[in-house]
Amino acid sequence: MSDPIKHECAVAMLRLLKSPEYYREKYGSSHYGYRKLLLLLEKQHNRGQDGAGIVSLSFNPEPGKPAYNICKSAAANPLPDLLERIGDADGYRGELLLGHLRYATFGKNDVGYCHPFVHESTCLERLFMLAGNFNLTSGKAMMDHFLATGHHPSATSDGYLLTQTIAHYLEQERDSGLKHIRWAELLRNALEPMDGAFTLCGMNGMGDSFAIRDARGIRPGYYYMDDEVVVVASERPAIQAAFNLTTDQVKELPAGQVLVIRREGDVSFQPCLPEQEHRSCVFERIYFSRGNDADICRERKALGRALMPAILKQVDEDFEHSVFSYIPNSALLCYQGLVDSLNEEAAKRGTLARSGQVAVKDAKFRTFISDEESRKELYMHVYDVTYGVVEAHKDALVVVDDSIVRGNTVRNAVLPILDRLAPRKIVMASSAPPVKYPDCYGIDMSTTSELIAFRAAVSVLRKHGREHVLREAYNLAKVDLNPPHGHVSKNRLKMIYDAVDEEELIQEIARMLTPVGLKAEFTVVYQTCEDLRKCCPNHTGDWYFTGDYPTPGGNAVANRALVNFMENKKERAY
Repeated sequence: MSDPIKHECAVAMLRLLKSPEYYREKYGSSHYGYRKLLLLLEKQHNRGQDGAGIVSLSFNPEPGKPAYNICKSAAANPLPDLLERIGDADGYRGELLLGHLRYATFGKNDVGYCHPFVHESTCLERLFMLAGNFNLTSGKAMMDHFLATGHHPSATSDGYLLTQTIAHYLEQERDSGLKHIRWAELLRNALEPMDGAFTLCGMNGMGDSFAIRDARGIRPGYYYMDDEVVVVASERPAIQAAFNLTTDQVKELPAGQVLVIRREGDVSFQPCLPEQEHRSCVFERIYFSRGNDADICRERKALGRALMPAILKQVDEDFEHSVFSYIPNSALLCYQGLVDSLNEEAAKRGTLARSGQVAVKDAKFRTFISDEESRKELYMHVYDVTYGVVEAHKDALVVVDDSIVRGNTVRNAVLPILDRLAPRKIVMASSAPPVKYPDCYGIDMSTTSELIAFRAAVSVLRKHGREHVLREAYNLAKVDLNPPHGHVSKNRLKMIYDAVDEEELIQEIARMLTPVGLKAEFTVVYQTCEDLRKCCPNHTGDWYFTGDYPTPGGNAVANRALVNFMENKKERAY
């Protein structure tokens, strides 16, 4: 993706089912679990680079010493910093380990926001630790509930509030006098009122642990178990790499059910949250998750193949004078699918498709230069180009990206550097449809003004003197958000897009993306929602493009984002 956007975190949990001596004898190390957890985190480092945390729980702690060891980091490179601080890892040889990588979608890049979160207690059953990949729209309601029940929250982050909520019900369960904690009932009480998306892993001081996804399966989660380990992670290939498994051996966590692992080693799936329509996030397939997952690889290639007809139309089906390339690195698989279909079509016509890497992404640019022009010049060189591939003034250059969200990098870096090759035309092809709506389930994208599709829609309405559509949508959104309207059922942003012709919207996006002085003709091609569904049929969480949010909180976020825009407020919508 050319636009740098922050998104979901990664979680990993590992339960060793045998004695410590078993792993030392079989694998030659008393740090077997710790090393496997590190590998699970490293293989998911794409999902979180703002913080990292690890906690290790021993089942038979020595009296007078902590039952667990925890280390967190919010350094510039948090995972290596974490490993350096842990050192020889003698305190991380517990039977139960929990790790997390954080992207800062909420809160500051501060160690206090890093997972795992801990609810302290000298009673091991009440001691509780939680890590997860989640975003909730119900933070204010959670805070109000705490205050109404006589509690005093000392922080406002989702992670803290969620941890304390579950710990509250854990304490009630502990006081019930039952032999075993009823995790399914406990989590149903704690999580059912929540609005949002989550994959959570938690454990108490006695050694019970669990993993659960939201009832709609919005956030991803996978697991594997045998007679030695139970492991959970946000991505399937991480588990495959850590334990040398095939794709079929690693299963998807069932949405709304809780995987419970008792201290004694009993493992079970239990019904927990009310059944909902499955709406797993399709942006996972397009961009977030690593492409070495077998299904994601196949889907991204299909997205590239689906783009071919629209791309060929933009270059007048001229194979001889067209060069096909991509924006590194996450668009590579989509590009490979496009090239496969182009080669098939070219072979039918007795010609060849000219393809190769034209745009090259250099290392991240970090500069403190205060002069705006100098900073802009350096920013443009985040990308470089391969010279001698494009014939100047004759060739059209097609570049595939996985999505276009804000458009800043396309306008300020990608197009200026590609224009140096002097193509007669540049076609930017997005494997995703236009991103029209804010997100509240993982991506740090809570305002409308940052979305180029929204800015383009507003521009089209104003050009046609139809600003009244904005005002009507704003007035309705404001009414929806005011009491007694606690359940927002309509997304008023849809009114704006419904009033704009899709083709004209895309043309306006292309105009707004065009930098001053661009010599080449420039057009944009987007994937259609229909083709997206065909390529990713099992992942219908497409609210970014359609505005069809899976929870009422999503509609509320969309309406609040619209109100903020109309009132010129820069604050987040959730």
